[in-house]
Amino acid sequence: MAHYAIGDIQGCFDELTLLLDKINFNHGTDTLWLVGDIVNRGPKSLEVLQFCMEHESSVRMVLGNHDLHLLAVGYGEGTVKRSDTITPILQHPDSKKMLDWLRFQPLLIKGVRHVMVHAGILPQWTIARAELLASETEAELRGKKYKKFFSKMYGNKPAEWRDDLTGYDRLRMILNVFTRMRALTLKNELDYDYKSTLKKMPANLRPWFKAPDRQNLSHTIVFGHWSSLGFMNTDNILSLDTGALWGGELTAINLADHSITQVPSLGGLDWKTALK
Repeated sequence: MAHYAIGDIQGCFDELTLLLDKINFNHGTDTLWLVGDIVNRGPKSLEVLQFCMEHESSVRMVLGNHDLHLLAVGYGEGTVKRSDTITPILQHPDSKKMLDWLRFQPLLIKGVRHVMVHAGILPQWTIARAELLASETEAELRGKKYKKFFSKMYGNKPAEWRDDLTGYDRLRMILNVFTRMRALTLKNELDYDYKSTLKKMPANLRPWFKAPDRQNLSHTIVFGHWSSLGFMNTDNILSLDTGALWGGELTAINLADHSITQVPSLGGLDWKTALK
């Protein structure tokens, strides 16, 4: 029995197949965590989503920003962008079934030593607090007013967490932390514009996992989302988005010993596009 986690797939189904073959993944005994953004931009988003649904007994995922974008578009509250590759899902005869399945996926999964989210956890949140906030937002995604939720989902405000936030400002902030966060200001405000490398980060910003007095060091946080960050195993984090979509690699990590296995991209997009 082995337990693996794999970084952002974003429709790169052929790379996923090769990677699972390379680690000799067995759906009968092994388990797999996917860090979100299973769909969009890559060529086979439909196939990746179907794979996750078919193997839900051995494969678990958290929602990423691209998965949420698919849901918003699918429920009539978002607009297809030129770079999107979600149309085959939207036009599929089982589209409603697939969207409803995806909508019920979590924002956070906790194991004994690891916690998985798509983008990160605010430094001032404990793991227990993050679990509660994820559950709060998941309830809205799964509730009767989910379409209204998606109509209010997009936006960069508020940028700073406060415990007294209410309504859709609160839900949007929670969702943005879990699915969009990369850099923070020195006041722990989300900076939504910075997407480049750590070396190029200006002095007024820092990666969320480098903030002082982090309250979530009880577990190793497994995440993706930040493709220019690449693989990192430090500071109680495992960063797994290694840019398979952009010509990099798709990465799997064995959560027992943190050994990694990678396969190269089979024809990724221009890397510079990833930073736009």
